[in-house]
Formats: sequence, C-alpha cells, structure tokens
Amino acid sequence: MQSLSCFARFFAKYSLAVLIIAAVFGGIGIGFAKEKVEKVELDSVVKDFTLKDADGTSHTLYKLSEEKPATVVLFLATQCPIATDYAERLVALVKTYDEKNVQFIGINSNKQEQIEEISEYSEKHGFEFHVLKDTENKIADYFGARRTPEVFLLDAERVLRYAGAIDNSPKAPTKHYLRDALDLVITGKDIPKSAKKTRAVGCTIKRVRKTNVDRTP
Repeated sequence: MQSLSCFARFFAKYSLAVLIIAAVFGGIGIGFAKEKVEKVELDSVVKDFTLKDADGTSHTLYKLSEEKPATVVLFLATQCPIATDYAERLVALVKTYDEKNVQFIGINSNKQEQIEEISEYSEKHGFEFHVLKDTENKIADYFGARRTPEVFLLDAERVLRYAGAIDNSPKAPTKHYLRDALDLVITGKDIPKSAKKTRAVGCTIKRVRKTNVDRTP
C-alpha cells in the first residue's frame, strides 16, 4: 500500500511537470503565431496600403487603383541585372496598357537601395509610373514577394488574380504570362486556374532583419 502511495505521488508530480512544460511551450507557440506575417491569397481582396515615392509624397493603393479595370503591382530593384533586363519591356508594356487605363505601381523593397538611387534609375529607364519605397518590407511580406521582378495583378475590385513572372525569359520570352492575364482581367474574363500563379525568376529581395517573425510561404 505504501509503494502504491509513493507511485501515486510520483505520478502526480510528473504529470504536473508535463502540464507546466506544455503550457510554457504552448504560450511560446501562441506568441509566435501572433507574429506571423499577414499575407494576401489569390482571389482575395488586397488591403489598402500607403508608401512614399522618391519625393516623399505618400500614395495609397486604393487611390491609385481607383476606377481602374486592373492594377499591376511590380516589385523592382535597381541593382538586379535581371530586373534591368525587363526595364525596356516594362516601359513598352506600360505604354500599351495605358490606353486601356491600367495602373502600374512599382515597389522597391530592397533594404540597401536608397530613394535617390531609385529615382535616378526610374528616370534613366523612362519609368512613367510611381516607384514606391517599402522600407520595412511590409508590403513585400504581405504579397509574399520574393524576387525582382515579380508582379501581382489586381482586378477592378482589387482582387488578386495573378501572381508571379512577367514572362518566361528575361532575354527572349515565348510566353507572356502577365500580358495574357491582363487581357483576360480587363475584359472581365476568368484566368484559368493553371495560369493564376507562376514562378518569378530574378534576384532575391534583400529584407531588413526582423526577429520573431514567421515568414513561412
């Protein structure tokens, strides 16, 4: 009987210890969950955001995309040779779809690329659209952008309809993913499920260091 009593006390202490450990690690898990980065999903409405251009003027997504049949959010860089390969192509694309009232918004999320550099780069390559600075990578995190160039296409209701590459080659493309998606969206047609997302190829976005943030794709 005495041995049973000792066993019962040992079991009770052991169980209490297990419960305490589980509670501690459970609390830590909850803490990390609170830090998980919010990300927009395909076919979901993109939330509004505000960023500044090279002149320090603030611009909001909803204002820029107001009454537009489509909006293209472009993650760009000044020091990425692959992004530069697309510069001339982007200028032509913007010119073509300007006649169809499509809005293009450039975003620079690279921590090492400064406002002055972005302004000079935009002028050099003839970008006639706003390139905004995402200083803490919050917008890149929200879209899940990983590379430059990488694009996200919104429809008139600001629903994310396409994400990924502009086309299938920085040098000699044979498939034009963004152009095809744009043509469907501005005419009110659905993008086939298989064509809603492609893999962007380019330089990785150099992010600022953040602690206790879950960046799991």
